[in-house]
Amino acid sequence: MSLPAPNTQQIKRLNIADAPRVVAVIQARVGSTRLRAKVLRDLGGMPVLEWVLRAARAAHGINEVVIATSDSPDDDTIEAFGAERGVRVIRGSEDDVLSRFLLAARLTNADAIVRLTADCPLLDPQIISQVVSIWRQDQAVDYVSTTQPRSLPRGLDVELVRASALLAADARTEPHHRAHVTSAVYEEGAGFVTGSLTFKPTYDHFRVTLDTDEDAQLLDALVAKCGTDIPSWRGILRVLEENPEIVALNAHIEQKPLTEG
Repeated sequence: MSLPAPNTQQIKRLNIADAPRVVAVIQARVGSTRLRAKVLRDLGGMPVLEWVLRAARAAHGINEVVIATSDSPDDDTIEAFGAERGVRVIRGSEDDVLSRFLLAARLTNADAIVRLTADCPLLDPQIISQVVSIWRQDQAVDYVSTTQPRSLPRGLDVELVRASALLAADARTEPHHRAHVTSAVYEEGAGFVTGSLTFKPTYDHFRVTLDTDEDAQLLDALVAKCGTDIPSWRGILRVLEENPEIVALNAHIEQKPLTEG
């Protein structure tokens, strides 16, 4: 089902003191098959992970923001990043990312988790806020996202999943479900109640995530045009539509299939 997004004033009026606890979990690690250490790469004078943390902290309706990384020694740098910025870092399995999120949900006493990935530096806090607010208005929904179906560029992805639904998904053992965290909840026939935040016209042909050198070139070019303030998705789209040469930088990149992890 597609639910209407609340306006900004509705979001700001939310009183979360006695409401269910929503925790934003930023998924981050140094290892990457395509672009190693991408989450700590400089973008406009700050690490990519800083951009994501800044957006999460600016969103409304979230009780706490944490970083979930692996227990690999390589990710000690991620823990140090969090310590320097006063954000809790939770460490768990490098390959079983679902178990890492379940650990984060348990340690933060979360009723719902907002899943953000650290390779999406241009996240808009308004989009995060809208997804959270949809769920806070109807907590019987198990999952709300901007990706099922996708109407925004890849890289503006926000997912919220009820902790109870995530726990139920833990029964699934397929490697791609363990890697993608929420896929067992939104797959066809899973039996969970899902909602979506979608826009028309659609802009899903654009790509502003960071997974390859070409993606990095595009992000550098975008930030040079947009500046380093907290991004607005409308501002990002305006620059992309006005500068086809920027879009062409990574237009040929194909996203890995879900089953590849």
